[in-house]
Amino acid sequence: MKTNRIAAAVIGILILIGLATVPALAAGKNQTLTGEVSDAMCGAKHQMPGSAAACTRACIEHGSKYALVVGDTVYTLETSDKAALDKLNDLAGAKAKVTGEVDGTTITVKSVAAGS
Repeated sequence: MKTNRIAAAVIGILILIGLATVPALAAGKNQTLTGEVSDAMCGAKHQMPGSAAACTRACIEHGSKYALVVGDTVYTLETSDKAALDKLNDLAGAKAKVTGEVDGTTITVKSVAAGS
């Protein structure tokens, strides 16, 4: 009886380790997502009247981070690469393809291109 409990506990621990490993295996892989370039503060619903591009740029100037709106999900974009930041500024309010490592709702940006 005691052996059965120990075996069950060991199996349970192995299952938990296996479940914890699956997200770790997915992390670190580049993915490409297509969506609208926005900012993390406004997301899909811009607060400023006028264009989405103007609102995005104004929010970025006030310290918000760039974001990519894909369906109902808003991904915060992390990058310090000047070329990527310039491209995000050019594509503010427009469709873009962002490639990078996705971790929850954060993308560490590797590249940015115009979307279709």
